[in-house]
Amino acid sequence: MNISLPPEQERWLRAHIANGEFASVDDAVRRIIADRMALDADDLAWAKPYVDDARAAAARGEVVSLDEAIADLNSATSSAR
Repeated sequence: MNISLPPEQERWLRAHIANGEFASVDDAVRRIIADRMALDADDLAWAKPYVDDARAAAARGEVVSLDEAIADLNSATSSAR
């Protein structure tokens, strides 16, 4: 099979091969397709309990404002550095 890539994608792919992330173009294509196939097969059922817990917490009024959430994320990010 022959494929054609736009120059930007080819540069990206070659850079990732050069840094050792992929052994070859064939390896990259196989791995990227396998990852996408796994993503397509995931029905996200594992996330349902988390979503249910979050909805129940919101129904109880256990929420924070968007500004508070962003501040918490920024604080966690800066303290991890």
